[in-house]
Amino acid sequence: MKQLLFIIVLNFSPVLFAQNNTIAVGEKLSFTASYNMSGLMTEIAQVNMETGQVKTSNATLLHLKCTAATYSKWDGFFKIRDLYESYVSPTSLTPYLYKRDINEGSYYKFMQYTFSHKTNSVKSLMRKKNGKGEIFDKTATLKINSGTKDIVSTIYHIRNLDIHKAKIGDVKSFKVIFDNEEMVINVKYISKETIATAIGKKECYKLALSLNNKDILKGGSNDNLLYLTADANKVPVYAKFKIPVGNGELKIKSATGLKN
Repeated sequence: MKQLLFIIVLNFSPVLFAQNNTIAVGEKLSFTASYNMSGLMTEIAQVNMETGQVKTSNATLLHLKCTAATYSKWDGFFKIRDLYESYVSPTSLTPYLYKRDINEGSYYKFMQYTFSHKTNSVKSLMRKKNGKGEIFDKTATLKINSGTKDIVSTIYHIRNLDIHKAKIGDVKSFKVIFDNEEMVINVKYISKETIATAIGKKECYKLALSLNNKDILKGGSNDNLLYLTADANKVPVYAKFKIPVGNGELKIKSATGLKN
């Protein structure tokens, strides 16, 4: 489940990052997460994505929040309560602070990144449990490339891209910092396709995802796909993925508070 949110990060070479004209404060997206259990795709969790506004002493930031939680009937089997947050510029979606709080069964991990874009660096705080169950902190300062983002801000950032300008077959690599490493994600624009969803029949951009030298995603070009609505909101409505422990799907359940 740690990979559920990670798999939907992308970028395109012919598409330029733009000012935020897509994401509104108060937007709420809800998804069902399914996993292949004994050959059957079974709904086991809900993933929510929502936006809010936070005022600091010198700025007003957009708060991007993503949560993943197993349904109560699956908690006895494997309980998941995951939280991902990013605090970004409301106009450019540039991240300033990122937090990730992972609780999956007996596994616990907290990550925090404080971005310094002037120095292309990140101050990292990692909090984990040792073999005795004791919690310890580890801090570091990491160098990053210009434009590297956290996973949450990137998910929202891609919805501001002019994907309609991309050509079929275009491929681009994009860097995101995850677990104190910069990951290189490759995305291929396959086509437009109309699919049935819980929020209606939608024409979508169909995208194929892959990673360089990482084992998070498995399979071929049709095993890891993302569908974004081909409209002004570019809502992620469907994703399928294959990871080392199996394969699964994300499907849109509801979408409210959309800007357009």
